[in-house]
Amino acid sequence: MLKKAMAATAVALRSRRPSLMVTCRHSTSVTSAVNSLLLRSLKEHYLEISRMTPPPKVSPPSSFSIIQGALDGNGPVLTRNYGKEEVKISVMRLANIVPGGGGDDGDDEINQLFLHVTVSKLEQKDDLHFLCGLYPDALGIHSVSMRPKAESSGFLVVPSGYNGPVFEDLDEKMRDIFHNYIEERGINESLFPFLQAWLYVKEHRNLMRWFRSVGSFINEHKNAKED
Repeated sequence: MLKKAMAATAVALRSRRPSLMVTCRHSTSVTSAVNSLLLRSLKEHYLEISRMTPPPKVSPPSSFSIIQGALDGNGPVLTRNYGKEEVKISVMRLANIVPGGGGDDGDDEINQLFLHVTVSKLEQKDDLHFLCGLYPDALGIHSVSMRPKAESSGFLVVPSGYNGPVFEDLDEKMRDIFHNYIEERGINESLFPFLQAWLYVKEHRNLMRWFRSVGSFINEHKNAKED
């Protein structure tokens, strides 16, 4: 039916007949058919995603607390106090930041996370930031920088000032000390099980929300056309 409606519309346009009502009628028919197909596909995928089995519930290491509302935002996920410091962790999949960063192995994409760790002190105007790669059995530091607190609200904000030396250019002893520094604050591979499960729930929720919002938009447009 869709192909017939589209063909009829093309013929009407080529012939340039003055019957505008006929052209509008065919155009409305095509739009309605496309909307219906799209709504049906969105609903099928929505139901398929809704039936997916979530991973077992995993708790973060006992020293960390989950930040309220983190599932619905793009900010930090976990927080903890370490002496007079506040430590916050944001997370993304490495494959979402570097296209193809997970390589050819699908498991690698799942098992590579990207952490943004912020260490704050109340009396300091700047925060210490670590960008890290997290794996099931290891954690690696990509960069260390100082950033004004005003730049700490968003995830992966480009700093306005000097971002520090390339981490790999630091001598091995200093790199090891930086690793010890964040490990003392609980930043290590023990975070992986929780953050991996948390990302699954967040991505699942975002996908469900996307199907609903697109479907609502198309359905409203469809009803408006029919009116």
